[in-house]
Amino acid sequence: MKQLFKQLCGLLVSGVLLWGGCQYIGKQPAEDRLLAKVHSKSLYLSELDGMFPDGTTGEDSSLIINSYVERWIREALLLHEAEKSIPGDLNIDKLVRDYRASLVRHNYEKIIVEMALDSVVTAEELAAFYERYKEQYQLEGPVVRCYFIKVPLSAPDLDELRSYWNKNKTRENYAPLVDYCDQHAAAHLLEDSAWYRIEDIAAAFPTGVVATDRVTRRELTHKDDEYLYYLDIFEVRNRNEPAPLGYITEDLRKTILRYRKIKLLEDKKEEMYELELRRNNIQVYTQ
Repeated sequence: MKQLFKQLCGLLVSGVLLWGGCQYIGKQPAEDRLLAKVHSKSLYLSELDGMFPDGTTGEDSSLIINSYVERWIREALLLHEAEKSIPGDLNIDKLVRDYRASLVRHNYEKIIVEMALDSVVTAEELAAFYERYKEQYQLEGPVVRCYFIKVPLSAPDLDELRSYWNKNKTRENYAPLVDYCDQHAAAHLLEDSAWYRIEDIAAAFPTGVVATDRVTRRELTHKDDEYLYYLDIFEVRNRNEPAPLGYITEDLRKTILRYRKIKLLEDKKEEMYELELRRNNIQVYTQ
């Protein structure tokens, strides 16, 4: 029944103009032009008002009209067949009322959220939420914090790059390392607080160089016919371990905001209920 409801709503929404055409039967001005008719449904020229931009030529207007009429006819035929297949015990008017109520309610809830929802999530809130629910965020594969560089063998001053790389452990020469990679590297990751899937790191290497099932090797230098690769892994979280906070921060923020939204709307309902109850605008007759 729910699926049928969705299908009917889809037809109703896509056929708004079509239904509008039906309302014109017997109500059109005398000068209005009938464009098409399918069974008991009619389409008039007045219903295309606003579809012709300023400066539209007569030829262009004809193309627009003809294209619209062809689409309208097919929608009308589909709706006609849909009407014939509706079960006799199905209350279409109630479905339409329920669907309308759902749209109106959704629009009002959106207004409430836009006006009243606090969208700021502090680092403290994120950390507290993470500690409470981190076991629910199990990793499907390893993630790492690391430095990674992939540079063409044709790049200049590779010895200088090697020197920068060997000294970056103490953050010495870090800025020149970043500057060099910005200019010459094919790919590089030099943000030590960020987490990355090991699968994404491995994809930048030749096949088989970096294992993706479980990380055991922390430092790696590799060279092939085209590139020189550097990898230095600081921290690892393997599969089935809780995801690190920095890796799921955005997911946590969205979840916190979703909970806030739910609570905001529930509080609004209760506020409205209490207000209207005091105003004697609510009567209950179940007892």
